[in-house]
Amino acid sequence: MTKLSVNINKIATLRNSRGADFPNLINFAKRIQSYGAEGITVHPRPDERHIRYSDIYDLKSIVYKEFNIEGNPINKFIDLVIKNKPDQVTLVPDAESDLTSCAGWNTIKHKNYLKEVVSEFNSNGIRTSIFLDPDVKYIESLSEIGADRIEFYTEAYAKNYGPELDRNKKAIEPYVICAKYLNQMGIGINAGHDLALDNIKFFKNNIENLLEVSIGHALIVESLELGIETVIKKYLTYLK
Repeated sequence: MTKLSVNINKIATLRNSRGADFPNLINFAKRIQSYGAEGITVHPRPDERHIRYSDIYDLKSIVYKEFNIEGNPINKFIDLVIKNKPDQVTLVPDAESDLTSCAGWNTIKHKNYLKEVVSEFNSNGIRTSIFLDPDVKYIESLSEIGADRIEFYTEAYAKNYGPELDRNKKAIEPYVICAKYLNQMGIGINAGHDLALDNIKFFKNNIENLLEVSIGHALIVESLELGIETVIKKYLTYLK
């Protein structure tokens, strides 16, 4: 079974929008784990527009499933991760101005830098994952970098997924090809970004040894869509 790690950034965004502590991030993380999710993912950014750096310390004490921290390994981020020692750190090359992650690493250009960062995390007993586009040319450098896993950047797959089987086979083909190389190299495979209820099963069924998916935005939106009727009916009952 592929593990589900729930990205709780959007819950933090909602909390921050009102300047208080509602919804409470810690309570949501506890409940998500109790519902069966195998992990909690956070992606703190330097401007702390959703997850705050202080949240990491609070979450560390209550996350009893897998704890995954994503981000660009600037010095502040590296210090945060080493101090909290999550189960996994996922390295993402997002700029401070990026609204969300929009590309994987160029492991050729940044090979030496990534090798240094991965070595530091590994020496602290933290599993490392590299955010990666589904392009074979970026795979060869991974053996030198020393990462334990990669996380496929799946926006291209999700964008091209649709009702036609041939279209979906074409959308997933680059990921299937890369997965074969990664499995041969003994590098674990994670995936994330725009995976959702409508496309997750096809992706999982076609990627051999998919270990983990990290899903946030779509999962929260789907929770609103699937749960809002129940909440409205409760309000109407109480207002009668």
